[in-house]
Amino acid sequence: MQYQVPQFIEVEDKIFGPLTFKQFAYLAGAGGVSLILFTFLPTWLAAILSLPFVALGIALAFYKVNDRPFVVALELAVKYYLGGKLYLWKQRPSASAEREVPGAPAAPSPALVPKISESKLKDLAWSLNIKDTSRSSREEGAE
Repeated sequence: MQYQVPQFIEVEDKIFGPLTFKQFAYLAGAGGVSLILFTFLPTWLAAILSLPFVALGIALAFYKVNDRPFVVALELAVKYYLGGKLYLWKQRPSASAEREVPGAPAAPSPALVPKISESKLKDLAWSLNIKDTSRSSREEGAE
C-alpha cells in the first residue's frame, strides 16, 4: 500500500482570509477586550487602556522573534522570570585566606574535591560512587 506523505506541515492553513485561526483568535481577543472597555468606560480612558491589549494582540498574531512566533518568546520569558535560577561562581582565595590560621580546620585536600569535567557521564559515575561509599561506610559503622 502506498500512502501520501503530507508536505509543508509547518505552514498553517489560512482559514479567515489571509489569517490563520490563531492569528484570528489573537486579534478577536484583543478586539473583544477593547469592545468591553469602550462599552463600560469613558472613551478617553478606554482608548488608553485598550492600547496595550491591541498591541499585544497584533504582536501575538504577526510579530516573529528569530523566525519563531511571539507567543513562544513570551512563554519562554514568563518561564524564565518565574522559574528558579541556579547561580554558580568560582570563589577566588584572597591573600589573607591563603595564610594558615592556627587552630583552624585544615582545608580539604585537592584530591578529595572533584574537578568539574565536561563529561556528564563521568560526573554521574562519580556521584554514584560517592553515594555507594558513603552508604557502605555507614553500614560498616552500624555493625
